[in-house]
Amino acid sequence: MSHNGGMGVRDVKSAARTVDVLEVLGGLEGQAISLRGLAERLDVPRSSLYALLQTLVNRGWVRTDATGSRYAIGVRALLVGTSYIDGDPRLGIARPHLDALAEELGETVHFARLDGADIVYLATRESQHYLRPFSRVGRRLPAYATSLGKAILAERPDAEVEKLVPADVPRLTGHTLDRPGLLADLALVRERGYAVDNEEGTVGLCCFGVALRYGVPVVDAISCSVPLARLAPETERKIVGALARARETIERAAFRDVPAAF
Repeated sequence: MSHNGGMGVRDVKSAARTVDVLEVLGGLEGQAISLRGLAERLDVPRSSLYALLQTLVNRGWVRTDATGSRYAIGVRALLVGTSYIDGDPRLGIARPHLDALAEELGETVHFARLDGADIVYLATRESQHYLRPFSRVGRRLPAYATSLGKAILAERPDAEVEKLVPADVPRLTGHTLDRPGLLADLALVRERGYAVDNEEGTVGLCCFGVALRYGVPVVDAISCSVPLARLAPETERKIVGALARARETIERAAFRDVPAAF
């Protein structure tokens, strides 16, 4: 599971294994896993993995149950993740505009970033109509099944999209597009300037997304989600217009205020 950064420097094995452990535990969304289960996922000996886990438990990166036999991501990961979000200059610029967008539309709005073939939610402003019992921040979804991801993927040539999206994509709902359908849809996104997720990620929910083009390659996007029960043609026009205005404002502010290195 180790990765090479492509810079001619080999991974330090222990460091790579530590990151692998944290990535697997982080992907379980708080669920615990046994030592055997974790060792099988990572394809490493339980004996060496146990010692590593004890170190991570002692440092707060991993937590364990009363029996010491099951493991989950620890509070230190939250603190570092929060530091990333708090210190991100693009997100800092976008926050007040997300607030204004949510207030104007009365629906849920998101800011997300492409990470590999997934999008990761970095900020959410909930709809005035209901509040979720959990925060979506930090969650990840396949880019091909979200308006956020499709808005970002549309900024790339099809050849690059094909490298990111598997030929046989796992379906999240009965509406999830296959890869040929996705490529055809991305052509429409490029033509009209915004992406639509029509129940492709969540049944009963339609989402509209636009890419934020303040960096190359484009990795960020904003979106608005609305239940189909509340979606009318005038609602869609209002959402798309508001997203376009918010994008223009955020991009202008980013070009003005964020160092080129970011």
